[in-house]
Order: sequence, then structure tokens, then C-alpha cells
Amino acid sequence: MKVWRLTRKDHVLPDGEGARLYGGRWNFPNTAIVYMSGTLSLAVLEYLVHLDTDLIPNNVVSLAADLPTTVSVSTVDIASLPANWDTVINHPDVQTIGTAWVAANSSAILQVPSAIIPAECNFLLNPKHPDFHKITWSSPTPFTFDSRLLS
Repeated sequence: MKVWRLTRKDHVLPDGEGARLYGGRWNFPNTAIVYMSGTLSLAVLEYLVHLDTDLIPNNVVSLAADLPTTVSVSTVDIASLPANWDTVINHPDVQTIGTAWVAANSSAILQVPSAIIPAECNFLLNPKHPDFHKITWSSPTPFTFDSRLLS
């Protein structure tokens, strides 16, 4: 399976450092997670939802990861999430799920619903899991947003 992310070129290393420093929807600070999306188009939406469209950097790249079938995957069922999981930024119950998953080190990948399009999935990668090294990465590819998305 191929998963995607958009990032600034200077943050291309998939080490989870941004999530570790600042936390995210699925983790508290001090927990490294690499956030990926099931499609490039979902990665675009996930990127745009977090930015002021007037401040989109011009050095954005796309990065794909191939997840081998031999790498373990855990799944979060949307029915198990709190009713407002997708509307509360940094919901502590949701952050606890990803943080506990990393601490348990039970799988390299956690499949979670997207808060933007809950019928689609994002994938959290645990850079400390022993199988993380089995994931292969594409070379970063320059990415330009269609101007219609930003107007």
C-alpha cells in the first residue's frame, strides 16, 4: 500500500519530529509519529486545513511511502471515538489513543479515520517500531497547489 504526505522540503525526513515537538490530533507532545494519508488528494486537504492559505510556502514536496504487507497494522474504529473527536482540536481522548499506541509499540502503522473526510483514512507511522525500517520512501517531488484551491 502507498501512503502520502505533503511537507516543506526542509521537513522531508520522516522522523515524526514535528509531531514530537508540537503534538497533533493523535498524539501528545514528546511522542514521535509520522502522519501520512491514504491518498495524495487527502494529504493535500490535510495540509491545507492547517494553514492560512495566504501563507502557503513555495517549497512544498510530496513524499510517498510504500507500506509492505509484512508490516503490522492496527486500526482505530471510528465507532470507538468520542462524538466530537473530529471537531475538537487536540482532543485529549484522541491524543491518548495515538500516544498509547506508540508506547505499546504493538504495530508500526495505525490506520485512523480522517477528521476531514471520515470515510477516508490517515496512517500514523511509529518511527521507533522495529518494522519502521521496512517502509520504503520515494524521493521528494516538488508540489504546487492549484490556485483555485487557494482562492
